[in-house]
Amino acid sequence: MLRCFIVVLFVFFCACATALEPVTLQLKWVHQFQFAGYYVAKQKGFYRQVGLDVNIVPALKHQPDEQFKVLSGQAQFGVTHSGLLEQRMQGKPLVALASVFQSSPYCWMVRADSDIYSPKDFQGKKISHLGRTEGAELVLILERAGIDVSQLPIYSGLSPLEDFKTGKFDALQVYVSNEPFKMAQQGVATRQICPKHYGINVYADILFTSEDVYKYRPDMVAKFRSASLKGWRYALANLDEALQITKLYATEKNFEELANEADKLVPFIKAPGIPIGNMSLARWQWIAQLYHLDIASFHEHKGAFLYSEKSKSEINWSWMLILAIVMSVLCIPMYVSLVLQRKNYRVMD
Repeated sequence: MLRCFIVVLFVFFCACATALEPVTLQLKWVHQFQFAGYYVAKQKGFYRQVGLDVNIVPALKHQPDEQFKVLSGQAQFGVTHSGLLEQRMQGKPLVALASVFQSSPYCWMVRADSDIYSPKDFQGKKISHLGRTEGAELVLILERAGIDVSQLPIYSGLSPLEDFKTGKFDALQVYVSNEPFKMAQQGVATRQICPKHYGINVYADILFTSEDVYKYRPDMVAKFRSASLKGWRYALANLDEALQITKLYATEKNFEELANEADKLVPFIKAPGIPIGNMSLARWQWIAQLYHLDIASFHEHKGAFLYSEKSKSEINWSWMLILAIVMSVLCIPMYVSLVLQRKNYRVMD
């Protein structure tokens, strides 16, 4: 009987130790160095160490919709842009967990022979179409320079890179690590006009979840966030290895492209004196003001919008407590049975 009891306990503990919780991370774009920290966290076992089996899903190139995937329950986590704040204030139950990019990598790209050197030079120039949700900072730097964006001619063709190269319009919205490199490979010299260079350092590539996941699975959220940031710290400290790991996912890109991405993106991720993934309430309020959002509404939503470490200490039914209860239920009857057996042996003697 005692031997059977020990076997049961061993099997139970092994099952608890090896069971991994499946989790899905929805990216905002296709696989590239932009998401290297998450790849590293998976390949180095950081997720597994905290009991998570993470599936990293790239976005559909022509229909990225990471917020819908998380809100609909198709993914527990996602990566999105600073427009997340406005979406939250409009009623979508989204929670920001960490900002991997301290500044936005979205820039305007112009040809090197262009007469556009700063935002004020955009007057009368033809620009690529862009929305105010993602890339709103690009509109903002023009407005701050006194440009009436609504009066600028807008390019609406289907081949933006080819048409940009042939001069059919003047400025293209780009991700600093992608399109400029493609143009350079084709022998087209360009320069970039980026919000960061004009003091507009909005958060980007924000790790987020839904309010339901955050509320009902705080322990899992804390584990995923911690392991993800650990992956990013490792990636930035070991760039060569991070590139090798990223290549396992970004199979359509060569190492030269990935190395260029790393070189261009690291300055947007690392900021002096700021830990990887850090977010501050003051900075989010500043972003709200930049985007002309209602500040009173911001203060109403800020508590539910921003991740708090306190959630980790407020877990009432952690897996340790559940394990203790289960073990008590198993052990007490077995203990009583052993005691009764000993009494019976003594009576027989």
